Amino acid sequence: MSSPKRRIETDVMKMMMSDYEVTLVNDNSTVLQHVLLSNTLLTKTVSVMNPKEFYVRFKGPEETPFMGGLWKIHVELPDQYPYKSPSIGFVNRIFHPNIDELSGSVCLDVINQTWSPMYDMVNIFEVFLPQLLRYPNPTDPLNGEAAALMMRDAKSYEAKVKEYVAKYATKENVDDAGNDTDDSDEMSSVGSLDDDEDDEPAGTMDEV
Repeated sequence: MSSPKRRIETDVMKMMMSDYEVTLVNDNSTVLQHVLLSNTLLTKTVSVMNPKEFYVRFKGPEETPFMGGLWKIHVELPDQYPYKSPSIGFVNRIFHPNIDELSGSVCLDVINQTWSPMYDMVNIFEVFLPQLLRYPNPTDPLNGEAAALMMRDAKSYEAKVKEYVAKYATKENVDDAGNDTDDSDEMSSVGSLDDDEDDEPAGTMDEV
C-alpha cells in the first residue's frame, strides 16, 4: 500500500494529465538548492509548490442549466489523504441549493458519505460534482433561496442558474477569481472515514 504522500503525488499527477486544467498553489515556502558551477558551489533559493493545495477548472455538465459555465474549484488534500477526504470549494459564484453562494462551501450529501480510499480526485470531478449539479437536493440546502425557488418554480430556478452562469461562470471570471483570498476554512469536506468532529471544517456535509 502506497504512503499518503505518494498517493497525493499520484492523484495530482493524474488530474494534471487529464482534461482538467490544474494550478498548484505556491505555499510561499522555499528550499536552498546547491549548484556546482565552474568548481564553485553556489546556493540559491527556490520556491516550492504545494501538491496538497491546488485549483481545478471545472466545466458545467452537458444537458443541465450549468452547461457552458466554468468554475474555479479550490482543493486541499489533508495529510491523511486518501483515508481522509479532500476539501473543496467553488471560488466563483454558482446558484445551487447545495452550494453556499458566498463561501463556495459544498454539501455533497448525494454521495451518502461514501468516501473511500479507493476514490481519487478524478472521481470527484468526473462523477461526484457533475452528479451534484445534475441532481440537486433542495431538502438539505446550503442556499435556501435556490432550494425554495427550485421546489416552487423549476423553470425560474433554471433561468436563475443560467443567469449566474452568464454573469459569474465565464473564463474571465475564473481568471480573476480568488487571486488574493484564502478560503480554506470555508471549504467543504467531501466525506471522511475520520469521524472526529473536532477536525470537521465549516460547511461539511451533515451526517444523514
